[in-house]
Amino acid sequence: MSRIYNFCAGPAVLPLEALEQAQRDLVDYQGSGLSIMEMSHRGKEYDAVHNEAIDNIRKLLKLPEDYGVIFMTGGATAQFSLVPMNLLPEGQSADYTNTGAWGSKATKEAKQFGKINVIANTEKDFPTRVPEVASLQFTPGAAYAHITSNETISGAQWKSFPRTAAPLVCDMSSDILSRPIDVTQFGLIYAGAQKNLGPSGVTLVIIRKDLVEQVNPKCPVFFRYKTHLDENSLHNTPPCFAIYMLALCTRWLLKIGGVDAIAQINRDKAAKLYTALDASGFYKASAVREFRSDMNVTFRLPTEALEDQFVKEASAKGMKQLKGHRSVGGIRASIYNAFPVAGVDALIAFMKEFEQKNG
Repeated sequence: MSRIYNFCAGPAVLPLEALEQAQRDLVDYQGSGLSIMEMSHRGKEYDAVHNEAIDNIRKLLKLPEDYGVIFMTGGATAQFSLVPMNLLPEGQSADYTNTGAWGSKATKEAKQFGKINVIANTEKDFPTRVPEVASLQFTPGAAYAHITSNETISGAQWKSFPRTAAPLVCDMSSDILSRPIDVTQFGLIYAGAQKNLGPSGVTLVIIRKDLVEQVNPKCPVFFRYKTHLDENSLHNTPPCFAIYMLALCTRWLLKIGGVDAIAQINRDKAAKLYTALDASGFYKASAVREFRSDMNVTFRLPTEALEDQFVKEASAKGMKQLKGHRSVGGIRASIYNAFPVAGVDALIAFMKEFEQKNG
């Protein structure tokens, strides 16, 4: 069976090398007589996998010793609540930027736990964008400031990050490990794995260790970052198979040269696609040029009927999941780390063919 080009925004394409290794390990992991999915999370085999996943993250992000790595569940959605539960003391406020669907959800959830200052709101802007860093005015004394680095639905991405007095918290679900970042700019980073890290089921949290100490004593033990940091993400049975896959995906990323190498590949893939869009009078990119995402390329055709036809014909040619999010429509090509260059080339060739027939 030939593999398709999977443009899904998540769960997304995974490195073929990682999938093939998982296939070999699925029934009998390294001669143990057990599947990797059947092993105790306290056993030596899984312990090695678990710690490799953590070590790989540390290497790829060049994490200083004062930052910890945590594996949790519930996706980024759970973090929308866990962040204020852990970092927003009673009587204080936090700053949020609302840059789209995910920034909006994070903001709405945080408001249940305390005072939230929305210091920028570009959710309804079209063409889509995120705020200019220089335009942001942070609240003196805020407990933290929250941003969403890449809006998967709108296709808008922060190209640089603000430096803040308060700890900067970032939802990096859709672009973590896709480009170099200075981790020391952030107090906390969280990311659902299902776009660049592995399959759905595990959430990565990177936290500056001093921040875990300020948790509200009323916060349930399981919901405290400190609990999971202190117990190496083994307070309860973790999503072992998802973490195993994360270890394989990060192993692959290290093998090809790490974040610097994949960043160049990602920039080149996105540039190809945006160049094709800009050269056409038929297609129109959805995001403001300086905020265009390298991960989620969103664009429109002249009519919704043509967009439906585009998706249908592309699917017949083995290019799947190009339909934009149901809330905004249009076309969305998600080209995460593991998405092959050949898939971008195939899409561009199809776009030209489709325009010739329908433009």
